[in-house]
Amino acid sequence: MAEIIASEGGGKKKGKKRAKKFSTAIDMTPMVDVMCLLLTFFMLTTAFSKPKIMEIVLPEKTNEPSKTEIPKWRAVNIILDENDRIFYYNGLADPTKPPIPTVIETDFSKDGIRKMLLERNKVLFKQISDLNNDVLTGKQVMSKDTLDQRLRNLRTYDDVGPIVLIKATEKVKYKNIVDIIDEMAICNIARYSLTEMNSFEEKLLAKAKRDIAAGQTGQPN
Repeated sequence: MAEIIASEGGGKKKGKKRAKKFSTAIDMTPMVDVMCLLLTFFMLTTAFSKPKIMEIVLPEKTNEPSKTEIPKWRAVNIILDENDRIFYYNGLADPTKPPIPTVIETDFSKDGIRKMLLERNKVLFKQISDLNNDVLTGKQVMSKDTLDQRLRNLRTYDDVGPIVLIKATEKVKYKNIVDIIDEMAICNIARYSLTEMNSFEEKLLAKAKRDIAAGQTGQPN
């Protein structure tokens, strides 16, 4: 708001009348209020607008080459194909070591690949769920850093859960890669890796697709 201050002459003088002079002063108080409101608005919207990120558990750095043989009974191979198709088989595919695993088609629903992963990972999944529930209900009191460390220890020392090998054909969508990594987090899979398909797996996948097209669906091993 502006204040208008009238300045008049001292006494009455005869002669020509002069125009009155006015001085203006701008009141900055409302402007400060507006700036405070805008500052508060931007602070809140910035805090609430968080970037969408995907957490990926990476292996620890080491100077020694890592050559770990995967136990056959823990291995789960997931193959992503075009048109949002997803296949999996248990064990390791080696033509010199029968039996040859059966490739099974599933989907991204809760009754598809997630159900299979939860069934294979039920021991570790229950341990993590119980710990989170104990903290939420107050049965165990600990800081967030301590909880995160306990969860990392459960994943690190897990020796019965599946080791998932994620593979993809050339025509797979990037969205399917993101979806399957999300499933790893949802099912609390401790160990998984993105790797390439070998020629024998490509033949197994082609055979499975031919059998499905002919109406013959395989059963899990």
